[in-house]
Amino acid sequence: MSRQDAFERILQSLHAAAFADARWTAASGLIDEAIGAHGSLLAYGDGATRDDVFFARICARGERHRELERAYYGAYYPIDERLPRIRNLPDGRLTPTPALSTEAEKKTSPVYNELLPRVRARDGLVVRLDGPDASRIVWSIGDPVDRDGWTSERVATIRRLLPHLRHFVAVRHGLLKAGALGASLLDLLDNVRAGVVQLDRRGRVIAVNGRALALLRRSDALRDEDGRLRAALPGEDAALQRLIARALPSRDGPGVGGSMPLGRPEARSRLVVHVSPVHGEGVESGRGGVGALVLVVDPAERAPVDPERVGEALGLTPAESRVAAALAEGRTIDEIAAASGRSRNTVKWHTQHIYAELGVSRQIELAQLVASLADLPGRGAEAIRGGASGAGVRTGPPQIFCKTHT
Repeated sequence: MSRQDAFERILQSLHAAAFADARWTAASGLIDEAIGAHGSLLAYGDGATRDDVFFARICARGERHRELERAYYGAYYPIDERLPRIRNLPDGRLTPTPALSTEAEKKTSPVYNELLPRVRARDGLVVRLDGPDASRIVWSIGDPVDRDGWTSERVATIRRLLPHLRHFVAVRHGLLKAGALGASLLDLLDNVRAGVVQLDRRGRVIAVNGRALALLRRSDALRDEDGRLRAALPGEDAALQRLIARALPSRDGPGVGGSMPLGRPEARSRLVVHVSPVHGEGVESGRGGVGALVLVVDPAERAPVDPERVGEALGLTPAESRVAAALAEGRTIDEIAAASGRSRNTVKWHTQHIYAELGVSRQIELAQLVASLADLPGRGAEAIRGGASGAGVRTGPPQIFCKTHT
C-alpha cells in the first residue's frame, strides 16, 4: 500500500470516528502505524482547570487502554506539572516530550519517571491545537517504535494529520452538543439542535432537517441557490464552495473534511459549518448517494439537558433529576429555587443528596457526568452509576471512567 493510500485510509477512518465514537480506536491504530509510534493520548477540554476534560483516549496500535486512562486521570493528572506548559504551547507546534519537564523534574517527577515509561511516551511528541468553543486539543504521541526516531518523513505525516484531527474533534463536539453523537445520517435529519444538510456526490442538496431549512429560508448564514448550498454573505461563499468541493469524492480519492465560521446578515453571532465526507465504510446513511454532510452549529448555544434522561440514567427521583439537569446547565441553587418555586433549602437538600448518591463533590463534576450521557447512547443506569461510584470519578473526568463499564 502506498503512503498516499495509507493516508486516505486514515482520513476515512477519522471521518467515520467523528460520527461513531467507538471507531476512534481503529483510526488511532492506523495513525500509529503511519507515524511509527507506540500509541497516543488524544484529549480535549476547555483547559481552564484540571477538571474540564471533555474527551480523552489512550490507545496503542488499535487497542484502547482504559487501565492507563484510570491510572493517569486517577493518580497522575492532578500532579502533572507539564499541564500549564502544554496549555500554553502555540497552536500546532510539535514539542518533544522531554522538553516539557525541567531537569529537576526529570529526577523527581512521578509523571516523568513512572507514568511516561509505563505508557512508552518519554521520547514522544506533544502538540496542542485550538479546538471548538475555545477548547484545547492535546495530542501526546508515544515513543517511536524503532531506532529511526522522529524522521523528517514521520514528522511531515504528523503535521499533515493535524488539521484532520482538529476537524474530527470539531465535528464530534458539534454532534455531542446537538445530542446526536452516534446517530445515523437518517437520524440526523430528525435532530432539532443543529442544522443538517446532506449533499449528493455532485454537491447538490438532497435533504435538510428542520433547523437547516429555517436557516435557508431566512438566508441566515446559508441559502439554497438552485439546489446548491451557498453562504449568505458573498465574501464567504468562495471559501464555502472550496470546502464543499474538497469534501466530495473525486477521481483523486476520498474527500477531505473542513470547517469554517459563517457570518449572519441579521445577527452579530457567527455560526460554524463542518463539512464532512460520507464514506460507505462506518457510516449508516439510510439513503444512497450521499457524498458529504454539512453540520451547522451555533457555538453560543447551550444544549438543554433532558431531566427525564438524567433521572433514568443516574437513578434519581423526578425532583432530583430536575435539579441535576439545572445544575448541569450551570444554574445556581438560588436560580433553581426561583424557577421551580421551591425553597432554597429544599433545592440545597436535593443537591447534597444528588452529590452523595453519585459520588461527586462539585457542580463541575456533576455537569461532566451529565454531559457524558450524550457520549453513551443506550447505556443502562447501572453502567453509568457504576462508573460514577467507583474510584476515579472524584479525581478525574467522569466521562472516562463511565466508559470503563462497557
